Amino acid sequence: MYTLLYILGAIVFLVLFLALIAPKTYDVSRSVEINNTKAAIFPYLKFLEKQREWSPWMKKDPNMQTELRGTDGEVGTVSYWNGNKEVGEGEQEITKIVDGERVEGALRFFKPWKSESDCYMDLEETDNGKSKVTWGFSGKNKFPFSIMMLFMSMDKMVGKDFEEGLQSLKTKLEA
Repeated sequence: MYTLLYILGAIVFLVLFLALIAPKTYDVSRSVEINNTKAAIFPYLKFLEKQREWSPWMKKDPNMQTELRGTDGEVGTVSYWNGNKEVGEGEQEITKIVDGERVEGALRFFKPWKSESDCYMDLEETDNGKSKVTWGFSGKNKFPFSIMMLFMSMDKMVGKDFEEGLQSLKTKLEA
């Protein structure tokens, strides 16, 4: 009987310890320099329908169900998707637009697991008529998912998709 109590106590202690040291937040971003003007690039960041043209997830499931609610390119517009196992189900809502510079949004995932994140796309002019696009998202790791993040990396899971999407955007806008 005491052995069982010691084992249960050790398991509870281990879970509490892991929860204490686990990362509580995540922040993933990638950037690309595009040989084009901010004016030419910004519509591909601001309009959710335009984002689908370079989205890495559209490539993973070209048959995914999508729906747009609201007026595209305005705060409050929501893009819903439901696709295969690789893309899951969720929605993105535009929460803030700084015209020509930044678009912020809320990401809500329903499947494969529920979570919420903040996302953004920044646009800045660099030298010689080029522009830099930074795409990122951040959020909080809730228990027990936070413990899994000790063994997984959000940066590795999503970073490659961001790189692929930004490369598609670059290719599209430099063609």
